[in-house]
Amino acid sequence: MPIDAAKAISAEPRSTALTWGHKDIQLYHLGIGAGIPATDPEELRYTLESRLHVLPSFATVAGGGMAVAGGMSAPGIDVDLAAVLHGGQTVELHRPIPVSGEATQTSKVAAVYDKGKAAVIVLRSDVADADGPLWTCDTRIFARGEGGFGGERGPSDRLEPPAREPDHTVERAIREDQALLYRLSGDWNPLHADPAFAEVAGFERPILHGLCSYGMVLKAVVDTALDGDVARVRSYTTRFAGVVYPGETLRVRMWRDEGRVHVTASAVERDDAPVLTDTIVDHVRSGVNGLDPE
Repeated sequence: MPIDAAKAISAEPRSTALTWGHKDIQLYHLGIGAGIPATDPEELRYTLESRLHVLPSFATVAGGGMAVAGGMSAPGIDVDLAAVLHGGQTVELHRPIPVSGEATQTSKVAAVYDKGKAAVIVLRSDVADADGPLWTCDTRIFARGEGGFGGERGPSDRLEPPAREPDHTVERAIREDQALLYRLSGDWNPLHADPAFAEVAGFERPILHGLCSYGMVLKAVVDTALDGDVARVRSYTTRFAGVVYPGETLRVRMWRDEGRVHVTASAVERDDAPVLTDTIVDHVRSGVNGLDPE
């Protein structure tokens, strides 16, 4: 059945209760490679409950990361889930994420774009607690074979990094068991764990979750370009351009700009095959309390 974009966008938002605590934060941080070296004071901010701060990309897994599942069952959205890919992700922070919390997530289909042979579905989730808004997530789902329904084509701009050498280049090793650890935060897709399932899907072995790469790259940017201060991140957006496998190495290039860092990530062992592109981390000045732009 073709996508009914008008019906999907006009559907009532769905609300879900979210709860999390320090164990959820620590497990997520370990899942994206934190804690190496284990006694490094900089790493203990991600792993030790008495020093803990929260990397903003945790927003994608808080409460089990169920916004996508709910959005794909919204009225007007009837697609083949086997043809669905995670196309891109944005997290916008309204204030720093607390180490423990109870909040309400309100999700809806914000837009549906017709790319001809495919559709792009934008799922938006707003999360707030008793003190007000916490974060907004936009998840862009690429549904192959679901285009041609006569909708708007939507934006297609690419975010090219500056035409100069990067200000920082770092490499981050992906552990052989990284996907097995990351999936404990809520994404149980066997594509990331079961070799037989991955082979049927067309991959030589299980691939790393795109959102795991997303978190690893943000941690690299925070640690390298933002003085290790997670509270400086205002928003983080990316396009998933390719896969990366556990055991490989991510090469993360960063270009500083006014109030933002342009980023690319690639797989070192496969001739710098793109993993994340069109990637921007918007941030505030060091020492600024709140989320005012630099």
